[in-house]
Amino acid sequence: MPFADPTTDLGTAVPVTADFGSDAGEGDAGEGGRGEDTMDLRLPDELIALIATRDTSVLLTESDLLDRVADWGPADTSAGVFHLVPVRVDRDLPLISRWMNDPAAAFWELSGPQEVTEEHLRAQLADVGRSVPCIGVLDGTPMSYWEIYRADLDPLARHYPARPHDTGLHLLVGAVADRGRGLGGLLLRAVADLALAQRSSCARVIAEPDIRNTPSIAAFLTAGFRFSAEVDLPAKRAALMIRDRSLRYLL
Repeated sequence: MPFADPTTDLGTAVPVTADFGSDAGEGDAGEGGRGEDTMDLRLPDELIALIATRDTSVLLTESDLLDRVADWGPADTSAGVFHLVPVRVDRDLPLISRWMNDPAAAFWELSGPQEVTEEHLRAQLADVGRSVPCIGVLDGTPMSYWEIYRADLDPLARHYPARPHDTGLHLLVGAVADRGRGLGGLLLRAVADLALAQRSSCARVIAEPDIRNTPSIAAFLTAGFRFSAEVDLPAKRAALMIRDRSLRYLL
């Protein structure tokens, strides 16, 4: 598959109080002391302005919300040069659907005919730039599926003390040959570092794998994320994983 060179719930401010700890898969990679972490979640000014205008023709774009993932550039890793290429459904649907039908993708719950995956992708692409689905390309070969999203603007923000510009990651390592050799942790670190480098307003990268998905949690820990808490989400009990800008060179 040739690739070109890659050159909802919104509401008002809500207080969130949670007791979160502070210590710190290869397939689906898509948290001692206890203290109270209370935060007033507020929408960014650009979203408040958009809602105030009620002009549906003025939609926020990827450029506004995620600083153009397509332009984040390559990451040089020990496994090769890695790019994130935003998904095009007409080009990428068969490949992503095949990956989603692999048993390793069970936690995504997108197995079945292509229409199942297509509906999910189109929902991501219609989400006014809050989530950008991507193909991960390693040395020119498509090998993983990613979702880069604004965790602070996602329904997830109702379940943890979100901070402005928190960036979330979901990952599926697609090819069987690419699993079981440490690529999950390696690429999670590379993409988290890209997010922190390209999004100066972002202080943390967030992930929320299913608490039962121990290979995924292990990959995030390898990538320098810390386990923050267990959180009850509508569809799962998740491990909240956080990679802090301030700890970027320590973990």
